[in-house]
Amino acid sequence: MKQFGIAIVLAVGVILVACGGGTSSNADNVTGNWTATLTGTQDLTFSTSLQSNGSTVTGTNLSFSTSTPCFTSGGTQTGSFILSGNFTGNITGAFQLTITSGTPSGNTLVLQGTVNNNTITGTWKLTGSTEGCTGNGTFTSTRM
Repeated sequence: MKQFGIAIVLAVGVILVACGGGTSSNADNVTGNWTATLTGTQDLTFSTSLQSNGSTVTGTNLSFSTSTPCFTSGGTQTGSFILSGNFTGNITGAFQLTITSGTPSGNTLVLQGTVNNNTITGTWKLTGSTEGCTGNGTFTSTRM
């Protein structure tokens, strides 16, 4: 009976070590510099720095490489990231980012997709008050 008890304790110890062996922190989440290419009714390219704090994503340093009257200066970037998949360094999950224009005001670009390590793919939709600031399509974003 004593050997059975020792075997159970050892088995529980092995299980606990195995469960704790992965990295469950968000250290390798979506935080970093990203470039996005949007194709569809409009073709746009931009870069941004994303910062993830749990499931909340904020962006800074938004810069469009293609000329667009929809986002000339300023604006905000907010979104969400829902981590899923395994915890062995492979980052997967749902991703959503909303970019709201500063000048001119009233334009909103929403990206929804899936993160797979250093790539985000999905769909985008642009709605706005500025002429020509509507559209939709697909996008691919990669960590720089």
